Amino acid sequence: MTRRTLFTRLFVALLTLGLLSLAVAQEDCPRGDLDPRFCDRDGDMLADPPTDPAEWLEPSVLVFTYAPTEDPAVYQGAFGEFMDYLSEMTGLEVLYFPVRSYAAQIEAMRAGRLHVAGFSAGSVEEGVNMAGFHPVAMMAMDEGDGTYTFGYEMEIIVPKGSDIQSLEDLAGRQLAFVSPTSNSGFKAPSALLYAELGLKPDEGYETAFSGGHDNSILGVANGDYEAAAIASSVLRRMANRDVVSLDDFDFVYTSQTFPSTGYGYVYNLHPDLAANVREAFLTFDWTGTALDAEFDDVNTFIEISYERDWEVLRTIAAASAELE
Repeated sequence: MTRRTLFTRLFVALLTLGLLSLAVAQEDCPRGDLDPRFCDRDGDMLADPPTDPAEWLEPSVLVFTYAPTEDPAVYQGAFGEFMDYLSEMTGLEVLYFPVRSYAAQIEAMRAGRLHVAGFSAGSVEEGVNMAGFHPVAMMAMDEGDGTYTFGYEMEIIVPKGSDIQSLEDLAGRQLAFVSPTSNSGFKAPSALLYAELGLKPDEGYETAFSGGHDNSILGVANGDYEAAAIASSVLRRMANRDVVSLDDFDFVYTSQTFPSTGYGYVYNLHPDLAANVREAFLTFDWTGTALDAEFDDVNTFIEISYERDWEVLRTIAAASAELE
């Protein structure tokens, strides 16, 4: 046997062994739609926490944020008492991290700079898949009889008196979206217009991206946008603060009810910290707090299941992705 033949056989053997090892590793680390650095062995569609304690994240300060808004200071104040409670439950100082975009929020958690967050309904899926976000809670209204109401609707709004009064009227006109990751601010309305009318973004109508639901709402109110797709809950909160009036708008479309912002933590947070964060959300008393005043249509956090409660949003996201 020549030296070259021996080398070739050795190379093939090593290559085969490597491929077999890769196949075993992939079988041992199922991940579905998760980023390659994650595994989902228990099948809950979430990144598994690290099995090696050395990989658990133990920050000296816990960083929290709410979904991107035009004025982060409003929500930093609204979550003030909750952050104090979170600090009490975890034994760590809690800092608010204002973010200006959904992409920045996801990247901050992916990079380990953001530990606890509220992701808007439409960005929860990307947060889960790309950043290892574990949603555990959602805001709801406790009706006092053992039932809870929750969620929001996607609305397409236009300035009062606009000649756009139906979905058909949007053909060839301008429609403002929030962000490609937003459910009510892009995924749901773009899928709707394609399913109902065969209209694609930037083909059947002109698009603009505002970066936030409040930006879109103000843009319509100020005449910067002809129409906008927004979350009903954001509009109502702005109206309650007298930032806008509902009388400033006509409503072209209102969707079914979707789950709202998902709250949770990053997958590799130390298990004890993660458990305390989860308990903080589910035991926080809203009574008399700034959170209760700002979110006047809800009064508690309830436990959620990403696999179950976000199924409709994942379906919409898949339909929206087909337009690309």
